[in-house]
Amino acid sequence: MEELEMLKGILNSYPYPIVFVDNEYIIRFMNTNAKYHYYEERGYKELIGKSLFDCHSDEKSIERIKKGYEGIKRNGKEMFVCVTTRNQRVYMQGVKSEKGDWIGFIERFELNLEL
Repeated sequence: MEELEMLKGILNSYPYPIVFVDNEYIIRFMNTNAKYHYYEERGYKELIGKSLFDCHSDEKSIERIKKGYEGIKRNGKEMFVCVTTRNQRVYMQGVKSEKGDWIGFIERFELNLEL
């Protein structure tokens, strides 16, 4: 089994959406749950290869995302974004290359266990 196939399998088995966005804010990967969430539930089409700001187009969102990613690159810590109406926490988490360079971030959902 090739490493890429194995990694896609791992990410697709995660029970919540994961979206990878590169340094240019281009969506490069969505796991199966992210595709379902954004395509079927939210009505977006073909987001891979498009700017994240096609979805988050208001100035406040753009500023928050850019400021959040810059903070992640400075301190290396993930950023809490919100809790969804489905009681899922959303985080931005930085991603580095094997050489240690920032290559983008993931938007990661998880169940909110706090009541």
